[in-house]
Amino acid sequence: MKTGFTIGAAFAATLTVLAPAHGHEQHGPRGYSAGEPGDPRQPSRTIEVLLSEMEFTPARIEVRRGEQIRFVLRNAGKEDHEFLLATKKENLKHAAVMKKHPHMEHDEPNGARLAPGKTTELLWRFSKSGTFEYSCLIPDHRDYGMTGHVTVK
Repeated sequence: MKTGFTIGAAFAATLTVLAPAHGHEQHGPRGYSAGEPGDPRQPSRTIEVLLSEMEFTPARIEVRRGEQIRFVLRNAGKEDHEFLLATKKENLKHAAVMKKHPHMEHDEPNGARLAPGKTTELLWRFSKSGTFEYSCLIPDHRDYGMTGHVTVK
């Protein structure tokens, strides 16, 4: 009996450790805070965002509600960087998880992790008004100022 309990406890502990590393928090019936994944069949405006050591260029972006943006993300830095589009509160919560799991894989349409010299694209439709944040959540990067803001009017 003790063996069964020990194996069960070890299994549960493994699941607890692995669970946060599978991706971002769940996006319930209301979807993503900053809008929704874009539709490649619809027109979009392209905005290039450079990721470099502790900064995004541009650090401020304005879009219209309902506008679809094709973000071309280029890591011009010498280390890995991320772009995660959400609210400040969500990014702070996720940053705390990233400190415990710094190599967490991201499989969400509102974020990407890039190695130095790499480029990727995100297609996003801003269906909600407000100010949203994009951050690099690799441990300490956000703390050193690697954030930007999208204002949706």
